[in-house]
Amino acid sequence: MKVGFYAYVLKSKHHDYFYKGHCKDLQKRLLQHNSGMTASIKPFIPFEIVYFEEFETLQEAIKREKYFKSSRGREFLKKILAP
Repeated sequence: MKVGFYAYVLKSKHHDYFYKGHCKDLQKRLLQHNSGMTASIKPFIPFEIVYFEEFETLQEAIKREKYFKSSRGREFLKKILAP
């Protein structure tokens, strides 16, 4: 499978806050988030990547991001990210 896109979950290092998104370049996107480019999450920086999945198409990554944001998706993430 050729990887081209990611669905990811970031966690604030200083707050109990998670951000879910999708992108093509995971490390570049993390740097963008941590540089304060996204105003709505600026108060929660810095972030670290706590989970991601790889996809061949943008549509698959967007679909998975939407799942992460659903109640079932939040439950899934809670189970796999539990300490």
